[in-house]
Amino acid sequence: MSNVFYDAGEARAAKVNDLFARIARRYDLINDLQSFGLHRNWKRRVVALAAVKADQRALDLCCGTGDIAAALAQRGAETTGLDFSPQMLEVAAQRQRNMKSPISNLKFVQGDAQQLPFPENSFDIVTVGYGLRNLTSWQRGLEEMRRVARPGARIIVLDFGKPANALWRAVYFAHLKMSVPLIGLLFCGNASAYAYILESLKHYPAQLAVADQMRQLQLANVRIINLLGGAMAINYGEMPR
Repeated sequence: MSNVFYDAGEARAAKVNDLFARIARRYDLINDLQSFGLHRNWKRRVVALAAVKADQRALDLCCGTGDIAAALAQRGAETTGLDFSPQMLEVAAQRQRNMKSPISNLKFVQGDAQQLPFPENSFDIVTVGYGLRNLTSWQRGLEEMRRVARPGARIIVLDFGKPANALWRAVYFAHLKMSVPLIGLLFCGNASAYAYILESLKHYPAQLAVADQMRQLQLANVRIINLLGGAMAINYGEMPR
């Protein structure tokens, strides 16, 4: 499969935006299928690590259909979900409208995770789930997460990883190359949209480099939580007080 969606700079950003516009309505279904529902458990881990306290402010970047943002808000944080895709944000807003008890402390805004429309020291929790890898510069995205975080804030990244075990890595990459695009074709009518996952991962240095970058940004208590043998990973760091 050619890397049809992986381009440098703004050309890549435009293609990724187009991709998510086309799959927004079935994004949650495809995620359930390609991860066997496990992504929901991993996102719960992110929310638990966020350790929400009363009256804290949370920001969820690349929020997609809003599941992490909603969970943070339900824990009591004044939460903002940000995404570049209006189609994804519409799905997130529709989910809110369909709830029996809408979450009053949750709002969604359209924006660029590499140029956040918030001042420094704005949030006690900054998360991103399956979004850092998609940015033109994941390093810039991480820098912005740090910029808007308050002293003591938790910064948490959930994304695809690269397993250290060579055999497991080969099996996992084969799944991404063959099974995931097939699921995308069957349920979304678009195989190339989910072939993008593998292409983006080839260019993304994954959990070890994210941890190194967190340390370079002088975050404290940096750690990696590997999931599924490193096929997924959570990177965690805290702003110094």
